[in-house]
Amino acid sequence: MTFDEITPEMAVSFSFEKTALMLFFMYIFPYLIGSIPVGLILSKVFLKKDIRTVGSGNIGATNVLRTGSKKLAIATLFLDLLKGALPIMGAYLHHGFGLRPEAVLTTGMFIILGHCFPVWLKFKGGKGVATAFGVLIAAVPLAGAITGVVWISTIFITRISSLGALAACAIAPIATYFIYGSAPAVIVALISALVIARHHANIMRLLNGEEQKFGKKKDKDVIASE
Repeated sequence: MTFDEITPEMAVSFSFEKTALMLFFMYIFPYLIGSIPVGLILSKVFLKKDIRTVGSGNIGATNVLRTGSKKLAIATLFLDLLKGALPIMGAYLHHGFGLRPEAVLTTGMFIILGHCFPVWLKFKGGKGVATAFGVLIAAVPLAGAITGVVWISTIFITRISSLGALAACAIAPIATYFIYGSAPAVIVALISALVIARHHANIMRLLNGEEQKFGKKKDKDVIASE
């Protein structure tokens, strides 16, 4: 078929299919990747346990740690981080590194939404800290690195996981703004707001001085930060 043989109807159909495919790979596919419940899968495969019946019932790395398996908790943390980073890296490799940060951050937002509200678990997922960090380190690496330093340093100093996550959320939009500009910073602010909202119970315990620290005996009902 030559170019002259393409009808307007065919052109519209092709344009629609191309747009639908683009939307799928920009938003739906990243959401599905983010919604993979890594902690739940690992705990079922290696511990024969449903992590949702342990501790806080959260599917993240901190609650996996409550099973007593440090290796599995580290694996959960690492794989949740990769969930955020790999789709962003794939977008850069496919479209080139000229992509604007706000474009890939928008995709990253859907990855995090998938982690927090996975369709497979009736939209009851994790709190998005590790996955959000993966998105930042891939999309805005300098801001992501600063955020990571604040996250880890705060946990090291205070021994409170949720406080580290909240401090990281506070610094991430600021670092993004000064390094990458206002447009990426707005999306990072939305990501931070989502993660902070997922920590509402932790915030109340912090205000009441009841949040648990690492190294102390943990009540099985304590809610993890991740």
